[in-house]
Amino acid sequence: MQTITATKHSLLKLVAAFAAVYIIWGSTYLGVRFASETIPPLLMASVRFLVSGSILYIVARAKGASAPQPIHWRSSAITGFFLLLLGNGLMAWSLKFVASSMAAILVATEPFWLVLVAWLLFGKGKPAIKEVLGLVIGFAGIMILISAGNHSGSTVTNPIGVIMVMVSAIAWAIGSMYATKAVNTDSSILTVAMQMLAGGVMLVIAGTLVGEWKLLHFDAVTAKSLIALAYLTFFGSLVAFTAYSWLLGKVSPSLASTYAFVNPVVAIFLGWSWGGEAISGAMLLASGIIITSVILITQAKHK
Repeated sequence: MQTITATKHSLLKLVAAFAAVYIIWGSTYLGVRFASETIPPLLMASVRFLVSGSILYIVARAKGASAPQPIHWRSSAITGFFLLLLGNGLMAWSLKFVASSMAAILVATEPFWLVLVAWLLFGKGKPAIKEVLGLVIGFAGIMILISAGNHSGSTVTNPIGVIMVMVSAIAWAIGSMYATKAVNTDSSILTVAMQMLAGGVMLVIAGTLVGEWKLLHFDAVTAKSLIALAYLTFFGSLVAFTAYSWLLGKVSPSLASTYAFVNPVVAIFLGWSWGGEAISGAMLLASGIIITSVILITQAKHK
């Protein structure tokens, strides 16, 4: 009976974690766009992760987690660099140039970047035929998405923004793979907190280097941006990012990345209904093609 209860409890935790990354992360694209309207994106992201990281660090230590060692901070800094500075920071910056729904569709390519990263950087072996097919289909979807936007004269496919989003997706894939091999603390909460703190510090430095402090005017920050930042901090970071990091320790990176199936759907709906973003037939076609490629790759990884 105790074994059955424990199994049900573990299953519920898995379902809750997947629900968090599936739904909450789909909404964060629009949240980042709203927050960045009056707060520079890198500084906005730094506040988000420094606050949430500090809260989680205090909670973890209060629960008895041992003080981290230098090697743990090294691992967290590397993970934070890829997941937060490049993965999240570049995505936030890209929303100056692309619509939130467009960014979500492009980020949906992360699972096939995981395949390439695992093969080329982590020695996981060549992709299977089904994975190669998924890669080809996925890239075709990206090309359709970009081409359709360019022909319509839309600014939501600005090449600078597209490149930023793609680099952020690749960086997220690298960080996800590294996190599964990194030397971390015994406490998953403490590990996540350290990653957020390390990434938050890097985001402050990056924001300073690109001159964002000159663009920050506290008297011009709107309630809309502050509410969005609070949502991103609590739900996007404390809840969803913690859930994702926990999932990486429980399931394979490719399975954890299946949030890419749902995030674009949530982002497109919210971008249209709340953000006034247009939805074209080409965008829906491209998103369907990309999601199909992700499904092919994920199925191949579990055969």
